[in-house]
Amino acid sequence: MPSTRSAKQIPATPSRRRAAPLPKPDWADLGDGVRVERGVRFSLSDGTRLVSDHYHPPASRTGKPCPTLLVRQPYGRIIATTVVCPQAAWFARHGYNVVIQDVRGRGDSEGEFYPFRHEGRDGLETIQWVAQRPESNGRVGMYGFSYQGLTQLLAAAERPTALQCIVPAQTAGDLFNGWFYHHGALRLAGTVGWANQMLRADSRRLKNPAPGRALEAAAPQLPSRFWHAPYATLPELVDRRLPTYYRDWTSHRQAGDYWAAQDISRTFSQLKVPALHILGWYDSYLHGSALLYDSLTSDQADSVQRHHQYLVAGPWQHIPWGRLVGELDFGPEADFDTDRLLLRWFNHWLKDTGDFSDEPKVRLFAMGENRWKTADSWSAYGNGKGPMTTWYLHSDGRANSNRGDGRLTLEPAFSEPRDSWVDEPEVPVLSPGPSGAPGPFNQAKSEQLNNVLVYTSEPLATPITIAGAPRVVLFSVSSCSHADLVARLLRVLPDGRSYPISLGIARSSWLFPDNHHRPDTLHRWEFALEPTCCTLVPGERLRLDVAGSSFPLYDRNPGSDVPPQLATPSDWRHNLRQLAHTESHPSQLVLPLLP
Repeated sequence: MPSTRSAKQIPATPSRRRAAPLPKPDWADLGDGVRVERGVRFSLSDGTRLVSDHYHPPASRTGKPCPTLLVRQPYGRIIATTVVCPQAAWFARHGYNVVIQDVRGRGDSEGEFYPFRHEGRDGLETIQWVAQRPESNGRVGMYGFSYQGLTQLLAAAERPTALQCIVPAQTAGDLFNGWFYHHGALRLAGTVGWANQMLRADSRRLKNPAPGRALEAAAPQLPSRFWHAPYATLPELVDRRLPTYYRDWTSHRQAGDYWAAQDISRTFSQLKVPALHILGWYDSYLHGSALLYDSLTSDQADSVQRHHQYLVAGPWQHIPWGRLVGELDFGPEADFDTDRLLLRWFNHWLKDTGDFSDEPKVRLFAMGENRWKTADSWSAYGNGKGPMTTWYLHSDGRANSNRGDGRLTLEPAFSEPRDSWVDEPEVPVLSPGPSGAPGPFNQAKSEQLNNVLVYTSEPLATPITIAGAPRVVLFSVSSCSHADLVARLLRVLPDGRSYPISLGIARSSWLFPDNHHRPDTLHRWEFALEPTCCTLVPGERLRLDVAGSSFPLYDRNPGSDVPPQLATPSDWRHNLRQLAHTESHPSQLVLPLLP
């Protein structure tokens, strides 16, 4: 199926220095006729040389040039993306050339590494190069998750003719809104942890032993590092002998040119290539993955984009993908064979087998029911086109903790007293999982705290399946001019255990820009939670927790005018919060339902 997209040509740019002779690659036999060619070097148009390993299929099974699969990653090409994806040799055994490349400035590749910055141009040139190699038939696909997902998107936005399909798994096309920040709050644990990992590699490459030792010492102590205030000055991450990207991430707190120059947030329309999106309901980048899929299937996308987008959303964390997630076993169907799925995807687009002709456009794993559901389309953000149901918050003024009197019903509130609690930045409400990892962890213990408002329904009489992004409308008062609201949707089992289904956060500076959030004033907070698919069966209950923080998944709001990344304990303010639920201010939870 040749591509009809126009190629972006690379001008001939002579290197400014004479390149040294390229060392010859090493060859190794991997059995079954598969051979790997290690250390293949390729010179970009600016003279930078990138290094890759090439896995060749058995010649006896092909006898002619084959399609090529490409992974571009920063973690060491022998690792590739195999922590969740197939070994490169497995794809080679099925008749593909597989190229695993160290991106610029990582592994054995030359140049300076700055996350995301060079991946579009470098990816374009790499695709053109591998497509012209003698073992390739000129048709290229890409795969990989997380960072390797964005290397696909950035390359695809350059529109190389040879690129026929991609598999962007658990990634984001919008770095600000989908990777680092969510409704104004920094994803603290993920940002600090990933910066430590990447800067350790930089320190080894730059042969800076002193900052390297500090990073290595901090790595096993990450949970304690999340508590450092101000977090923008974490010594091991802001050492002047190291690259600046952690400082840049924490200081660029608005969407704008800095972020757009490194992602595809302004070039979604350039993606004309078929894409298989893989999401995890408990993945750190779920919001970014859903936003990407939603952008490519929205009414604003053209027909080519909408027609060739496929989605598989399972109950998985970032790592691993399987049935055991957090504290729950999601059953045998959660052990979905993504290896075979990718193989059929590539066979369809690169070998014209038609393997995906009858594949549903959307596969959603319904947690609770623990079964896959299929559909022809699905909006990741519950845009009101499907059925919706509204649950209203009630109490007699004491919804604090799971011992309180907070209730969820389908009837609106009338005249009820406000619930109140106090936000203390030094004692934040902790995230659902250990060390800020999202996941299905029992929240019954954390719900014993009075700084969490808990609203619970009666046991359900009939099953419901939530599919999409829930929304909340909360009428709240803060004694401070800066505040966060966190809404957490949970499934409560008959024995009292409560497991998160979806979580959302909003920061006042994001929801009420230009200082329109005023202390001691009732404000309407409306925002979406992350998408989900979960079935609640009779006897189970629906629950909504409301709090002022979810740490260290997100950074703490100091409550003062000092920016969160620069706030010290002396800048923290105790914030008296109130939540109203009356006829004129009906705080509510809106759920998108699967028909």
